[in-house]
Amino acid sequence: MTTVGRWSPNKVRARVLDGTWVSPEELGGMVLLTPTSIAYTGTSATVGANGSVEFSAVTSLELRGVFSADYDNYMIAMTAITTGNDSQYWFRLLSGTTPATGTDYTNQYLASDGSTIGGGRTSDTWARLAAGGSVARGGDIIYFYGPYLTQPTAMRNVSAQNKSTGIRILDNAATHSLSTSYDGFNWTIISNTTTGLISVYGLVGA
Repeated sequence: MTTVGRWSPNKVRARVLDGTWVSPEELGGMVLLTPTSIAYTGTSATVGANGSVEFSAVTSLELRGVFSADYDNYMIAMTAITTGNDSQYWFRLLSGTTPATGTDYTNQYLASDGSTIGGGRTSDTWARLAAGGSVARGGDIIYFYGPYLTQPTAMRNVSAQNKSTGIRILDNAATHSLSTSYDGFNWTIISNTTTGLISVYGLVGA
């Protein structure tokens, strides 16, 4: 279905070859989402006009209302710098303001640091889904598969961490075993603070 007119409130339009304007939902792709609310521990965190959240010197951050029935799968893009090397982010799924804190997360990870490659598996009360370094901003891409659906949730992360010994690559995967619907997530960074930007995208047609 085409869209009449070029713009409407809170909608991005793209022009197609026949001159009509359509929404991302009609084209497929990614849609940047705005949390209904956020919470944090630390200096500051604010929701920007486009929905991304900028944070400064925080130890925890919570994004509520980003998962919904509109999309099955989501991508989170984060860039950040921390006050210490090997700073892990511990993620938990949220239902409203209530985090899923049971021992229902399974983590599998690989780490490449110079010529050293290591890995492991844990069962825990959190998902290991990102890491930070103190030299320069690193980057994380995190996928959530079906968090709003009443089924177990799968998660995947690739992390580029800038630490004092050079770049480190992390490949993390996690599952949450409960068949529960979640509409948000939070993370805590262990032992340090972090400053950066995080954006949540709904994946259209995925």
